[in-house]
Amino acid sequence: MPSLESALRSIDSGMAIYDPMTMDAKIHDAPSTYLHRSSAWLVGGFAATALLLGVVGLYGIIAYSVSQRTREIGVRMALGAQRGNVHRMVMRQASRLTLMGVGLGLICSIGAALLMRKLLFGVAAWDAPTLAAVALVLASASLVASFLPARRAAMVEPIEALRTQ
Repeated sequence: MPSLESALRSIDSGMAIYDPMTMDAKIHDAPSTYLHRSSAWLVGGFAATALLLGVVGLYGIIAYSVSQRTREIGVRMALGAQRGNVHRMVMRQASRLTLMGVGLGLICSIGAALLMRKLLFGVAAWDAPTLAAVALVLASASLVASFLPARRAAMVEPIEALRTQ
């Protein structure tokens, strides 16, 4: 910017140059850009909150299911089930819920995208890599949320489980 300013002064020394900036800086500091950037951060914050609520909800469902099945898990372990088998059983249940949820979500998101395709300009109604990435993030978060209840179920002592109920 200083070299451009000196080149302009060499052409016309009386030229008034006030607050020189590049076009990128001008666009970056524009109020409309700020509004769009703020909107994107707001939507991203809501998306992160929705993901957190989904993870907490799924954790609650799986933890409740494990607590309701404590006696069954205790009987299984008393009859010889290994901790790894119990862990896999709970994770399998969580995986089934996750696959159903992600599948239903993909179907609904494709349907919604097709309904609103007339509102989009220069953007495809649905993008397979984006949908795959979102599905992968949601499935991963779901399985992470299910890990703790599954681990807790695997640590159930058969005697205590049978004694408490």
